[in-house]
Amino acid sequence: MFLDVVIIVLGFIGLIWGADKFVFGASILARNLGVSPLMIGLTIVAFGTSAPEIFSSAVSALNDKPELAVGNALGSNLFNIGIALGVAALISPLKPPQSLIDKEIPALLLVTFVTGALLFDLFLGVFDAVILIAIILYFGYTLFRKKVKTGSMPEIDDENFSKVSNLQAAAYLVLGLALLVLSAEALVAAATSIAEALGVSTAIIGLTIVALGTSLPELAASVTCVLKGHHDLAIGNIVGSNILNLLAVLPFPGLFSPGLIEPALLYRDFTVVLILTLLLAYFCYAGVKKGKMISRANGAVFMSIYIAWFGIMMFQI
Repeated sequence: MFLDVVIIVLGFIGLIWGADKFVFGASILARNLGVSPLMIGLTIVAFGTSAPEIFSSAVSALNDKPELAVGNALGSNLFNIGIALGVAALISPLKPPQSLIDKEIPALLLVTFVTGALLFDLFLGVFDAVILIAIILYFGYTLFRKKVKTGSMPEIDDENFSKVSNLQAAAYLVLGLALLVLSAEALVAAATSIAEALGVSTAIIGLTIVALGTSLPELAASVTCVLKGHHDLAIGNIVGSNILNLLAVLPFPGLFSPGLIEPALLYRDFTVVLILTLLLAYFCYAGVKKGKMISRANGAVFMSIYIAWFGIMMFQI
């Protein structure tokens, strides 16, 4: 168990350093290519930080542990809004961009409601997986069919940015992504080993330790984005990751290990996912339409709901 603890500590270090390099490379590419930082956050950063969830889900499904994969997806979405975005807002109030409530937030709401409808019968199968895959293919088609450009790119004052080429920026991005994925996988393996030694169920492992381990990249990336002043990246990363968690993670158990899921995953865990998602949508809408920010108080609300959910879940074990 001592070795597992050492691996967890090293994994945290790798996640922090990897997130810094990943966001650094993504920010440079956004500026050099004239692409909106929000779009970078919703695509490259979101996919990169969701890679651990996707990989872990595939492995869980292939090992006939579908509830571990479902718990991972739901637990990651809970952590992303409740902790990652909550911590980011506590560090600095966030200003959501107009485009977020026009496209990305409606997409997140749609995907969340569809997922709830598919899980309502407490069965996740091939039909459900096909629907989720069809949605992600459609989103991918509409996203890359349009060349999203912006004439209002925020200026980056760091003169070091001007000395970095696109090739070097891509190298930073790939290096950061590799560190994020490898560090998160090491954390999950070590933490899961400890949890299984303590006799914790696979659903709880998925909701807590696996979700925490695979969502640490989102937390690290969001905090790094806020500290660097890239609020578009911070919010876009969370929204994009939550969409991918449902669309790209849940199909694996549906395809490779279809079957019934625990009722608590729907009635307790998905319900809180829905509540946090609706709150995020409301705060973003108020931020754009009423000129408000996602404030520190809003961040505290996100974190309080997550802590309450976590406490109820642990009490029911």
